[in-house]
Amino acid sequence: MKTKSLFITVLLFTGSLVLILMSMAVPNQEKPWVVPKKYQNMENPYLNVNDDENIGRILYTKHCKSCHGKKGRGDGTKASSVDTPVPDFAEDSFKKETDGSLYYKSVLGRDDMPSFEKKITEEEDRWLLINYMKTLVK
Repeated sequence: MKTKSLFITVLLFTGSLVLILMSMAVPNQEKPWVVPKKYQNMENPYLNVNDDENIGRILYTKHCKSCHGKKGRGDGTKASSVDTPVPDFAEDSFKKETDGSLYYKSVLGRDDMPSFEKKITEEEDRWLLINYMKTLVK
């Protein structure tokens, strides 16, 4: 009886350990990125601004290109080194994002997507970056 009880205990412990190790081996699944309504409904005040100086392109090249790639396809040189999947701007899910949602995700960040609040401090520059990102998928 003691042997049977010990066997069951060892079996349960081993099974639990295997399940824990297997769950750790599963690739990081992207969790939904919930954007507050305040940002979802935010309008882009620089939507029709002519970016003659290509500020959006310059900021994208400096801060985004290494992960998101030259054309926003999620194939930048650092994309494979992050745990969070890097989105492809050509996908419908990106195209359906509001400017405010893109602003929230790009400026505030989360996980492997860094915050750019301190690196891109000018409000106009942030919006010009969003405008440029959207040109990559036209």
